[in-house]
Amino acid sequence: MEHQLHYDTVSNAIAALKKRGFTVDFNLEDNYIVAHEGKVHVNDFSIVDVYRYEGNSDPSDEAAVYAIECTNGLKGILVSGYGPSADSLTTDMLEKLKIR
Repeated sequence: MEHQLHYDTVSNAIAALKKRGFTVDFNLEDNYIVAHEGKVHVNDFSIVDVYRYEGNSDPSDEAAVYAIECTNGLKGILVSGYGPSADSLTTDMLEKLKIR
């Protein structure tokens, strides 16, 4: 995972990724990322890019924007808070989403 650019806001990162073909909006659910197109297991997608944003004053403002490519060809975006908001995720998913 390499950052080609770092966008100044979450919304700018999302807009740029959508222009690059990452058009599906993913959400997290246990060991899956979920979209209208269905569920994708943690082993069936890879993270192509990740952009991390830290809140200026409030740690709950922290977020990460993931560009995700699935083995079935879907490409999309996952916006996730990290820290305390990650409590409900499985260990496998937390490991996959870890920012290195």
